[in-house]
Parts: sequence; structure tokens; C-alpha cells
Amino acid sequence: MHFWPRFPPTRIIRPSEVHMRWVSVMKISVVAVAAAATFALVSSPRVEGQARVASVPRLNGKPDLNGLWQAVNSANYDIQAHTAKAALQMRPGPIVPIPAKEVLALGAVGSVPSGTGVVDGDELPYTAEGLKKKQENQDNWLARDPEIKCYLPGVPRATYMPFPFQIIQSSAATFIAYEYAGAARHIYPKDPGPAQIDSWMGMSYSTWEADTFVVHTSGFNDQTWFDRAGNHHSDKLKVTERFTMTDADHINYEATIDDPATFTRPWKMSMPLYRRVEKNAQLGQFKCVEFVTELMYGHLRKEPTK
Repeated sequence: MHFWPRFPPTRIIRPSEVHMRWVSVMKISVVAVAAAATFALVSSPRVEGQARVASVPRLNGKPDLNGLWQAVNSANYDIQAHTAKAALQMRPGPIVPIPAKEVLALGAVGSVPSGTGVVDGDELPYTAEGLKKKQENQDNWLARDPEIKCYLPGVPRATYMPFPFQIIQSSAATFIAYEYAGAARHIYPKDPGPAQIDSWMGMSYSTWEADTFVVHTSGFNDQTWFDRAGNHHSDKLKVTERFTMTDADHINYEATIDDPATFTRPWKMSMPLYRRVEKNAQLGQFKCVEFVTELMYGHLRKEPTK
């Protein structure tokens, strides 16, 4: 006797069932494609960019820059890329350079943190004389850096010092107040013509390029630096700043430097600025003139301090 395996009877699928299954598969596919397309649309850079633009606060149709802002970087030490080092002013040592005697006691407090730099291309196109002066500034940092004596910081250095600043904007004018040294800038809404005198902060006026606030500044003296690394300029300096809000709490800041007496061509730096959003954020006081009185005038006492 032979035993054959028993198979379930073959079920015949009607053409109508085939059609219904095909329709179901197509519906699922259409829903999946639509969902994928929606996800791609929502997450695309263009839509994200539109969302960011939509989140920018407005004042009379233009981005509202009012608020307390601050840069978070090490550009005030050196606007170019740099590694950490023991001090801003060094001297030859038995094996490697060591801190200068005047700053030795500061230890790690007087050291320099590393930084990736803010200069586009990380190159400063100095003339031969300009580069020579920068190196002299570095060798004599303690005596020459205007920040040490609380002189006004100049532009653009005021923007990226380790202090906040406040932008006060209206439809008629814009004013920037800086915490460091009580520095301030009144930005005219149109070009008032050449500055009558040279000054530390220069004279500024503004224009708009679409949603970018553009500030043109000239009329500088030659006494300010770009950083503690000795980068400098002449009184021929012209600075063009661009403030572009990317959302409610961030500004893309650019500054183009044009100084034919010091550099062979214009160059640019850029960085983000961050809104100070902590509770009760406000501009503090750092009127440092009184802090350096002893440094600058102590030797004039009848009995100078030691």
C-alpha cells in the first residue's frame, strides 16, 4: 500500500480578488510616497530656512535687532586661528619660550585659550610694514595693547570682546551701547558726510540690503587694535558691518576691513552673535578707567606705591 502526502485543495483566486489586492497595494504605496514627500518637504533646507525667516521678529517691516547680544569665541585674544599658550607676551627660555617677567605671576589666568579664528581664509594680507608692526606689538603687548589702559575698543573689536552689548533700534535711528568702558555708537540713518575728527569708535551710518542691516564706519584714529595679538590698522580704516538675523535669538555678523595703508586688500571676519536670554539679562557696568588709574598715574604720587 502506498501513502501519498495529502495537500490542501488548491484555491482558485478569482480575477476580481486580484484586482482588489492590487488596488490595496497601490493605496498603501500612494500613502507611503505622500508621507515620504511630506517629510522631505518639511525637513528640506529651504523650508527650514523659511521657518527661520518667519521666526525673525519685525519692526516696521525690518528685522528687529533690539536686545542684548554677545559673541562667544576667543577672537579678542587673536582673530586668527591659534593654539593655547602660556601668555600673551613671551620671552626666550632655556628650552622653549616662557612668559615675560611682567606677566609671569598671573600663571594660568594670564594664558591664552585656543581658537579656530574668525577671519575668512584665516589670512591677514598685511603689507611688509604692517606685518613688521604687528610683530613689534606682540613683543611689547603689555605696553601697547589699548585694552590694558581701558581705551575705547574700536570697531569691530567692541563686538567680540567678552562683554555683552545692547542694540537699541527704532525707525529713526540705531544706538549700540557696550558694557566695556561704557563705549557707545550712534548710527545715523543716512550718510552724514566725512567725520569732522578722527575718533576711537569712528562715525557710523546705516543702510538696509533686504533684511540685512549694514553699518558703514570711518573716521577712525589709529590707536585701536583688532585683538590682543597685536593686529592693528591705520587711520585710513573703513569697516562695513552686516547684521543678519537668522532667527529670533541669533545674528550672523560680518565685518569687512578696508585699510590700504596697512593691508594689500580688503578682508572679512564673521561670527554668530547670541541673544542673552537669561532671566533679568541686562547691560552691566564696566567703566574701567578708574581700574587703571594706579597703572597710568600712580608714578606721579609724591610717594609712589611699590
